[in-house]
Amino acid sequence: MKNGLLSHINSPQDLRNLKHDDLIELAKELRHFIIDVVATKEGHLGASLGVVELTIALHYVFNTPKDLLVWDVGHQAYGHKILTGRRDVFSTNRQLGGISGFPKRDESEYDTFGVGHSSTSISAALGMAIVSKLKGDIKHHIAVIGDASIASGMAFEGMNHAGVANANLLVILNDNAIGIDPSVGALKQYLTNVKNGTQKRENIFEALNFNYSGPIDGHDLPKLISELKRLKSVDGPKLLHVITTKGKGLKSAEDNQVTYHAPGKFNAATGELAPKNNQDLPPKYQDVFGETIVELALQNERIIGITPAMPTGSSLKYMMETIPDRAFDVGIAEQHAVTLAAGMATQGFIPFCNIYSTFLQRAYDQVIHDVALQNLPVIFCLDRAGLVGQDGATHHGVFDLAYLNCIPNLVIFAPKDAIALRNMMYTAQLGIDFPLAIRYPRGRGHVFNWKEPFSTIKIGKGQCLKDGRRIAVISIGTIGNTVSDAIALSDLKDDIGHYDIQFLKPLDEELLHTLFSKYEVIMTIEDGTVMGGLGSSILNFANKNNYQKHIAVHGIKDEFIGQGTIDELKKLLDLDAISIQTRIEELIFFLDHR
Repeated sequence: MKNGLLSHINSPQDLRNLKHDDLIELAKELRHFIIDVVATKEGHLGASLGVVELTIALHYVFNTPKDLLVWDVGHQAYGHKILTGRRDVFSTNRQLGGISGFPKRDESEYDTFGVGHSSTSISAALGMAIVSKLKGDIKHHIAVIGDASIASGMAFEGMNHAGVANANLLVILNDNAIGIDPSVGALKQYLTNVKNGTQKRENIFEALNFNYSGPIDGHDLPKLISELKRLKSVDGPKLLHVITTKGKGLKSAEDNQVTYHAPGKFNAATGELAPKNNQDLPPKYQDVFGETIVELALQNERIIGITPAMPTGSSLKYMMETIPDRAFDVGIAEQHAVTLAAGMATQGFIPFCNIYSTFLQRAYDQVIHDVALQNLPVIFCLDRAGLVGQDGATHHGVFDLAYLNCIPNLVIFAPKDAIALRNMMYTAQLGIDFPLAIRYPRGRGHVFNWKEPFSTIKIGKGQCLKDGRRIAVISIGTIGNTVSDAIALSDLKDDIGHYDIQFLKPLDEELLHTLFSKYEVIMTIEDGTVMGGLGSSILNFANKNNYQKHIAVHGIKDEFIGQGTIDELKKLLDLDAISIQTRIEELIFFLDHR
């Protein structure tokens, strides 16, 4: 690459100085560059490979950054980053202190809108276009959105407004028939029919007042450039339908698009995945959920599984394969997923609605209005709770304890291990008359023999993990395992009691009264925000009951957390075992010298 075209591209202006014939060669180099880096550094591969030609064409035809380009989700923006001055630092992508894996406004003027969640691009680009119109500023506004994301309700809301706003907006529909998992739904079938030439009804986008063109081959650079130049002279909202292949240029990524969305390390030349040593490792929490719901659903015909576009990531795919008529992938539609579950609950069924913690934020009104207000027994299984690692600020599930804590009727449970997750799922399907949120992290647990006979969990009860004399450490969820490790490291372990509260709501007040009566200091530890979570609840309890004990609250600070491995971030946030040990011993030192 050092002597190639890409080595001389430091901005889109350099790109625009190339001849048309050089662009095809540049596309090859850019594709190989992405493959070479992601093969060793990991990241989102298939989506960026699929839009190499489109990325080049957009920056070649439009005068970025004056013309505003918005990427939806951002999985596909690696080529964009490389062409906009970040080639030499691209190897730091998604790493602690490096560049973000998603477009980020404070990283580059070419990143016009920060993204990470889907279906925001049309609304954002339309907002920019309307302001440009009000200011009399002549420029272009382009939203690049995939066929999975455009099926989301928010994308339809944006198009519905854009159709009457008469603003200068171009929507690029990047149609590759797959998001992270294959796209689903009626719109997906409509787009398939358009591509096959069998769609005879009115064009759905033209019905929304968009000037529609396509579909065209998204890997045909000359055709893309020609059509984008033509659309520059078309006023009002327009939509270009582009057909691409996710993983284009790496055969294994084309053949196995789900795996190669974010494949981890692989051989850049062959595409062969690096071997992973999964032997003698405890299971992933998502697989504990996936296998347990199948086991329960085979015994209880009223159990339903629901996920918004994450059947593989949540492991609901196991139920979709085994009991397909009771397991649903509703697409990128978190709001619909929650209210669909609520509707099912009114009819006596038991919906397990599996949504990543960070994505449930998108359905907050539905959790309150459609579920909790009506006290419907929907079981929310919140995967990827806490720190998730290298996806960074847009994906950390650190807000769930706080944003759910204030909702009446809702019970909130965080299992310490796989056995507790399994038993809470079992308990819930026996018959509850309230909504329940079960939150658990990404990755593997600590328990190997987790498929023990089911047992029930008493709602609102915590448990003593270790008795002590002077300081009580109260944890919730899997971070309790790190606390146990921290206590094991300490020479003062006899002074330290450890309690797994299990339920943030309702709190085990009987246990708390015992702890406040017995211990000199109370310390809370959580992998959620300190504002509104476990620590806040314990402080409120102490205030309500007029306890005067010192309470130390430990968790995620009031700031957004960037990317890095989970271990790196825990250390950075003082949530690793050594840091927790230090904090506990400092509190004991405080007791001895006050």
